[in-house]
Amino acid sequence: MAKIRKSYIVMLITAAVTVALVMVALGIVKKNKEGTQNGRGRGGTTFSVRTMTLKKTTLHDYISTNGEVEAQSSVEVFPDMAGRVASVEVQLGSSVRVGQVIAYIDPNEPGVRYVQNPVYAPINGSIVTTPLKVGTKVSTNSVITTIGDIKHLQVTANIPERFVSLLKPGLTAHVMLESYPDVVFAARVSHVSPVVDAMSRTKEIILTFDRNDARINAGMFAKVILYTVDYAGFVVMPVDSLVSKDDHYYAYVLRDDSTVQRREVTLGRTVDSVVQILDGLAEGESVVVEGQAALSDGAKVRDITNGGGQ
Repeated sequence: MAKIRKSYIVMLITAAVTVALVMVALGIVKKNKEGTQNGRGRGGTTFSVRTMTLKKTTLHDYISTNGEVEAQSSVEVFPDMAGRVASVEVQLGSSVRVGQVIAYIDPNEPGVRYVQNPVYAPINGSIVTTPLKVGTKVSTNSVITTIGDIKHLQVTANIPERFVSLLKPGLTAHVMLESYPDVVFAARVSHVSPVVDAMSRTKEIILTFDRNDARINAGMFAKVILYTVDYAGFVVMPVDSLVSKDDHYYAYVLRDDSTVQRREVTLGRTVDSVVQILDGLAEGESVVVEGQAALSDGAKVRDITNGGGQ
């Protein structure tokens, strides 16, 4: 009789524990359901994002290189006779014209006397190197000075061989000078070398400025942005706004009900981290550009672009 009573008590305890566990489980389910309905669960989460409206934009591909500003015309001046510099008629920076005397050479030697030999300017321009000093002994191979046409300047730059197929006269460029870091000088390719330098594996180009500017001096170091190809006709977006999976790329499109649609896209050319979208998106659509990493298809979002949704 005692054994029966003990078994009965154990059964009652087991039943009570089972009922308690069921009640706890039902409470958890109810709480989760209520949390989801109140927006606290995953299904009701609203993500803050920033968006941009797509529009067709031309991407300007370019080559970045260095160059040097120099005179379009520059000539070294040599004497016709050996001797010593008797006098110098110009100084650094002087303007000269063709046929103007810039120096006299005294060819006299012991026991022999000659008339002083004049040295003439072969071109119009300015004296761009300091002339030799009076008394300097010279030969016909000695450079008295250099004359340059500083009113008409150009930039010489070397382009790596891999870009040779893109080079042609007429390409536009922006030139920046260290002396004026916030100023952009417009230039254009006027000449392209017909050969590639075998040592440097580069091809030389010459750019001329669109207009003369007194701030530009021969000898200045130049940074050159040479625009090569334009890619037009498609919408663009930041490449880091896309998500990728298994070599496929996706963008999140904002819908009218403040949810997003994940859409597969086909990529085109990329310039400065901006990529063309060849297929999958249309002009005028809004796509997520910040906050996309946490999204999934159909997720609810709050667009905080320009302070919205605050």
